[in-house]
Amino acid sequence: MLHDIRLFHRDLHYIWRRIINIVFIKYHRKIIGNAKSKAWFELSTVPFPHPITTVFVPRRVDIWKNDNFHYNRPLFTDKTNNLNGKLLSVVYLDHIPSVVVVKNNDSQKVGGVEVEIMHTLAQKMNFKPRLYQAINADFHKWGQKQPNGSFSGLLGEMVNGGADIALGNLQYTPYHLELTDLSIPYTSQCWTFLTPEALTDNSWKTLILPFKLYMWIAVLLVLLITGTIFYGLAKNHKNLQDYKKFKNAVSGKKLTDDHNAKPGLYLFGEIINSILYTYGMLLVISLPRLPTGWSIRLLTGWYWLYCILLVVSYRASMTAILANPAPRVTIDTLRELVDSKVICGGWGTETKRFFEESLDEYGQKIGKKFETINNPLRAADYVAQGVYAYYDNSDFLKYIRVKRKNSPGSVMEDFNNSTNASEINIKTDTERSLHIMSDCVVNIPVSLGFHKNSPLKPLADIYIQRVVEVGLVEKWLNDAMHSIRTAETNEAEVKALMNLQKMYGALLALAIGYTLSSLCLIGEIIHWHFIVKRDPKFDKYALDLYYKNKNSN
Repeated sequence: MLHDIRLFHRDLHYIWRRIINIVFIKYHRKIIGNAKSKAWFELSTVPFPHPITTVFVPRRVDIWKNDNFHYNRPLFTDKTNNLNGKLLSVVYLDHIPSVVVVKNNDSQKVGGVEVEIMHTLAQKMNFKPRLYQAINADFHKWGQKQPNGSFSGLLGEMVNGGADIALGNLQYTPYHLELTDLSIPYTSQCWTFLTPEALTDNSWKTLILPFKLYMWIAVLLVLLITGTIFYGLAKNHKNLQDYKKFKNAVSGKKLTDDHNAKPGLYLFGEIINSILYTYGMLLVISLPRLPTGWSIRLLTGWYWLYCILLVVSYRASMTAILANPAPRVTIDTLRELVDSKVICGGWGTETKRFFEESLDEYGQKIGKKFETINNPLRAADYVAQGVYAYYDNSDFLKYIRVKRKNSPGSVMEDFNNSTNASEINIKTDTERSLHIMSDCVVNIPVSLGFHKNSPLKPLADIYIQRVVEVGLVEKWLNDAMHSIRTAETNEAEVKALMNLQKMYGALLALAIGYTLSSLCLIGEIIHWHFIVKRDPKFDKYALDLYYKNKNSN
């Protein structure tokens, strides 16, 4: 480019902070006495990485004179390879796992995946980072466009030129690309919702949980059919004995003592007794006496094998149910979230616009009931009340869940951050467990931010690609999430312990038994006083004769 002093005006300095690989050609004509010397050219460039202050002073690269370069220096060198310890402003936003701020008394330590990447770039490119946060970062966070056209928060620092690098879990989206230059993505995050678990407690169904509905129907049918078969075989055996007795009487043979002639038949001689004893065998209760008749005995043996296999299966399933955590009723898909009555929310109007402009039907429905909220811990309180679902990346949602569990009942400052905060009906009677939806709404690439047309981005992309390829990003991510994942593991181990709640089914069965027994006792008392005692043939001094005559009739 031809050298022109007008290009170096103070109002154009921002251009030369971004365009650094350029050579200015300045023409010189030198006259000595009457002889004219040949023209020569001065080649200069932007003095990067040295800062441009009030006056732009280009740095000479070489001189072209007498058809030759004077210094023979390369004209276009990589000026970002060595920044000579230049101080770069780095704005950050505390957002796990990209940036993790650990406060210790009056000092704080900044870590996280993006901070480690930035330190790697600083070492390779030889610059010194100056970390700072935007004004009111806890409230503005990434920032939004203000009524006067400016931007607040982290994006405001980048747009206004206050920072060279931005760390804060910037999503690789067109909205961010319009305001900043994003590096190549170093990872991809699952963005989903933090939802409340249902309060449905099925502990009272513990006794019936080992088998499904159709299995219970099959067991009941087998019980009724087998009991009926036992009754039929007993009646058939009784008829055979009666026929034999009648035949002996006709032939004039001496009849043997009929006492105890049908041992064991009384077990299945009546349909009610047959069902009860069949049910008793199903509960592994032995018969009081071995029934008569080989047909009944064979059926009893095979039915015992069936009962043993069924009971073993029931006990194994029951053991698994009691030993494992109670089943949870959760929201795991967008369709389930849309069908629920919870309000959806997240940070920023851009997130709301993302759902409203979604091509997915369920995404559009979520956009209609989506509300913006700036305080994630306040949102977690709403989720625990069962009226809210909060949208963010899954790692940050894990952090919120663990943090809230370790400090329950924490009331954060109300920033008036919900656009319709008055419409949220807060219930304080019960709190629900927090659940992260298993389905990802979208997997979004995440990058570091540079100011628009930053000369640092090309070389930074190369180093970031190498960091990703060698697995350092995954290692740093595991380090940032280690304590959170450990807390979640410990929580799962505690849930698997046995507790009284899992025995509600047995207590319910006992209560039902007591209730039915009490009702039967009351019925027997009523029958005794109002029916038996009022019978004209009733004699309290000869009850045996009364019942004998009644049964004979």
